[in-house]
Amino acid sequence: MTAARFRNKWCLLLLLTLPMAAPAQTPAPTAAPAAADQPFRAFAARSTQPGVRTYAFDPIHTQFGFELRTRWGQRVQGRFPVYDGTVLFLPDGRRQVRIRLAAGSIDVAGSERYAAIARSDAFFDAEHHPDIEFVSEPHDDVLTRRGGLLQGHLRMHGASRPETFVVAPARCDRAGQDCDAFASGSVARSDYGIAGMRLVLSDRVRFTMQVRLRDPAP
Repeated sequence: MTAARFRNKWCLLLLLTLPMAAPAQTPAPTAAPAAADQPFRAFAARSTQPGVRTYAFDPIHTQFGFELRTRWGQRVQGRFPVYDGTVLFLPDGRRQVRIRLAAGSIDVAGSERYAAIARSDAFFDAEHHPDIEFVSEPHDDVLTRRGGLLQGHLRMHGASRPETFVVAPARCDRAGQDCDAFASGSVARSDYGIAGMRLVLSDRVRFTMQVRLRDPAP
């Protein structure tokens, strides 16, 4: 057996045999409640303004996932099969996105053992923090077409922080409508007080998004 194969098998065995209970965790650095909720309240208020068109995600073409890496370079990939969200088309031509992922729905490589670890208080703690939410800043349509940086706020594990995701250049004239739109971004889980299995898994969590929209809601 090669050294690389031995290392891979040992790493997977370690992940499967580590106890489910989380070590003492770093408290999540939370913003003041009013400040943390403000971007989400502003989105809700904006969605009711005259002239705003509201689009929901098309479940056939939409996927949300995440990826962590072990200390030895292996990837641990998962997905969020249960989600909802809205894209606002604002009267001034800008757009704004809100995404909500159900932490309790996490699937990790089809393994219930891995999924249970991800849902536990070692990681996303779905029992106490059932949703992972992101709301973007209003952005110009050029970002959707040409790609670039999508700024906004991520709320996870009891903490809310500004984060930036990278939007890929569009593959058609109307990304998200005539073809899928893609974005991804990496966050430090320690910023949200998620400290489980630090000896095995790196601090970075990479979120991935593949999105297409339905027709405007009535």
